[in-house]
Amino acid sequence: MADIDQASVIPNETSPPALEGLNATDPNVTEAVNATVAKFVATPEGTALAYGSLVFMALLPIFFGALRSVSCGKSKNSSDMPETITGRDAARFPIIASCTLFGLYLFFKEYMHEGKPSLLHSTFLNWCTQLLRMRQLLLFQHDNNTKHTSGVIFSQEYINLLLSMYFFVLGILALSHTMSPFMNRIFPANIPIKQYQLLFTQGSGEAKEEIVNYEFDTKDLICLVISTVVGVWYILKKHWIANNLFGLAFALNGVELLHLNNVSTGCILLGGLFVYDVFWVFGTNVMVTVAKSFEAPIKLVFPQDLLEKGLGASQFAMLGLGDIVIPGIFIALLLRFDVSLKKETRTYFYTSFLAYIFGLGMTIWVMHTFKHAQPALLYLVPACIGFPVVVALLKGELTEMFRYEEVSPENPAVKEKATEAEKKDK
Repeated sequence: MADIDQASVIPNETSPPALEGLNATDPNVTEAVNATVAKFVATPEGTALAYGSLVFMALLPIFFGALRSVSCGKSKNSSDMPETITGRDAARFPIIASCTLFGLYLFFKEYMHEGKPSLLHSTFLNWCTQLLRMRQLLLFQHDNNTKHTSGVIFSQEYINLLLSMYFFVLGILALSHTMSPFMNRIFPANIPIKQYQLLFTQGSGEAKEEIVNYEFDTKDLICLVISTVVGVWYILKKHWIANNLFGLAFALNGVELLHLNNVSTGCILLGGLFVYDVFWVFGTNVMVTVAKSFEAPIKLVFPQDLLEKGLGASQFAMLGLGDIVIPGIFIALLLRFDVSLKKETRTYFYTSFLAYIFGLGMTIWVMHTFKHAQPALLYLVPACIGFPVVVALLKGELTEMFRYEEVSPENPAVKEKATEAEKKDK
């Protein structure tokens, strides 16, 4: 998905107000300032700390998400039920992802060129604004001396604010769900626990259908409060630690709740996204542009100048969440396959987990060798698929691996047939 990249080598597009004043009066100062920013070179210690931390953070949601994926289907809450990805879904996903990515690219590079809409978009936005005014869907209050700027409601500032609010809500829910098992372990036994249920249904009588059925208790409410504090911190400061907390929560929930139905589907998904990642990183500048323009916790970041500037550091290395979740759901599938074998060892899980570490390490090494952003899936996909397949060949379990099939817990009829077939085999 998103590439692994040295964000530190590219200067920020915005300058502080003090620098803007200097830039307007002295061109030589402008060149000196830009050269100073562009020539930032991380120390070996800073680089090692940044990429070591990214690798460590990437492993956490994969490991714990895979473990939680084994038992998540037993939950009574509809929101905690896994979503099964079929072969058809896997085949369509790279196409949908490409359309979404290119649409975002067009917005950031064309629609918001130099922070202002183009003439065509300004005309369109003017028309939309007037239409909305006539229908009284938007209310603006202006002073007599204030002039309205066409298209202001569609400015990049408001778009990013809208995205921030969207991820604010999603992040709170994801982080709360992530914290819940840990809260269960540390919650004091002497505090009374009250049970709650949020239920939404559709229809009546025999046609009544559950839309949302969420059971929670006092511990879940505490997790929600803590997550809200982190969300407010992210909205107000956009601090990299808050970004990473949300990013880790999204990644862990993705690995836990997105289930591949079989190994073949996993190979289709990883193979399609392998081509997708290579094309959009090596063939165009689309992936890098969107990754650095999109203000949302869709990537993990770690400062390379942390040792020099502390928590106020600003030169980041980054790793897209897609490079964690996509291999992670395949690794989680192999763990569930290990469980289905009813053996004490977890051979395929640990093999694929080590393969992920190898592939991510190769990505970082190649990036530093050639000084160019790398599509991480270029190295992760062959490693995560190849290593377990070789092990299965050596153990004579390759056919059994590709025959392994998971049924959606939401389809009890299919699950019942599968259970009956297992009993007949016995």
